[in-house]
Amino acid sequence: MMGWFLLFSNFIGGGVRSIVCLFLIFRLLSTQKPGKKSIAAVLGGAAVISIVFSVTGLPDYYRMILETVLIVVCAGYFQEADTRMSLFVGIFYEIAVSFWQFLLAAWLGVIFRSPAFLSSETGNGQIAAWCLYLLLIAFLWYLWKHPHIEGKEAFRFASVIALAGFFAAVTLSEQKILTIADDTLDMWTLLSVVLMVFVLVFNMNRQYQVEKELAKLKSEQAELLERDYTTLNNAYAINAKLFHDFHNHIGALRQLLLHSKTEEAMQYLDELQTPVREMTDTVWTGDETVDYLINSKAVTAEENGIEYQVQAEFPRHTNLRSADLCAILGNLLDNALEAAKQIPAPEQRFIQLTIRRINQMLIIKVENSFFTPPIQQDGTLKTSKDGKGLHGWGLKSAQTAAEKYDGMVQTSYDDNRFRVVATLSYQCVSVE
Repeated sequence: MMGWFLLFSNFIGGGVRSIVCLFLIFRLLSTQKPGKKSIAAVLGGAAVISIVFSVTGLPDYYRMILETVLIVVCAGYFQEADTRMSLFVGIFYEIAVSFWQFLLAAWLGVIFRSPAFLSSETGNGQIAAWCLYLLLIAFLWYLWKHPHIEGKEAFRFASVIALAGFFAAVTLSEQKILTIADDTLDMWTLLSVVLMVFVLVFNMNRQYQVEKELAKLKSEQAELLERDYTTLNNAYAINAKLFHDFHNHIGALRQLLLHSKTEEAMQYLDELQTPVREMTDTVWTGDETVDYLINSKAVTAEENGIEYQVQAEFPRHTNLRSADLCAILGNLLDNALEAAKQIPAPEQRFIQLTIRRINQMLIIKVENSFFTPPIQQDGTLKTSKDGKGLHGWGLKSAQTAAEKYDGMVQTSYDDNRFRVVATLSYQCVSVE
């Protein structure tokens, strides 16, 4: 009877451990949320591993290896997680779970003065194991109820758990009730230090990736502006030249028409038509960065058969930095173009950009049609592009830029219209 219970307990434990790790990978690596298929796969794998170990009696570290492989395969196949990072998380997760299982068993043995808690083959040992399973389920519930824990808050939370484990291991070595081999205590104490280092390294890696993506984005924006700055200056030069030479053009046309040279007058107008048309179609707000972004995206929209409408009222001489405007306008318009051009019917493709100032508040609203509804996970929009490590930073970058001006970026959508609104507080600056 005890053999069947141990088999059932090992299966439940393996399933709980694996499912919690899949959700941890989902939260740490921003992958897809574990679905029914991935959960069924890890439960099936846990059942096979439990049967194999009940028959062969292999040591526990083989179980850790097999569970890690199972988790990495399921995360990579069903959640499209990066194999290297999911393996990194899976290994240290298994170490942490085994470490806390040992701590729970040891401290229960100390409290109840029974070494039987250290053996998973006994009833007391199973009580310690099920205490761990309940803690893992509580941890999973906490992750589910707090979907927005990330960054510094997540780092603090993980650090508290790692430090608690370290102090529990150190304190355990001072107790005299339960006899535990010095080698065993030294091993788990060392592993507790390794786990603390893992938390630190993982946090540093996440910060590095965020800074790398933002630096890459700023570099691309700088290159974009530098590459096309000449084009923008040429456009302004054409505008100035047209106005400067306006009376000359009128005089030349008047002389041609006075002498009934209609054909020559038409040719003269044809020569002026191209720059005049370009200037008519160009949006001028008075800010070179905004002008360039709006008009360059208009060219892209025309190339993709997208109706592009702009209503812009932009304040002059403010504390709004060009780099931040690039991050907001550029990313919002790029996302809109990407979504609109996926619609099969060209007549249904549209983008509407509205820029309004209300007192000391700048409102940037971008509306566009879309074909596939946006993907939402825990109330947050997720990218649907391949290569998630390189995508999905557009709205984050826009949000980061907006927060510099006590602003925010909000999104909404209905049946055929996606809407994103960025609000920024600005201050007027004097120009000497």
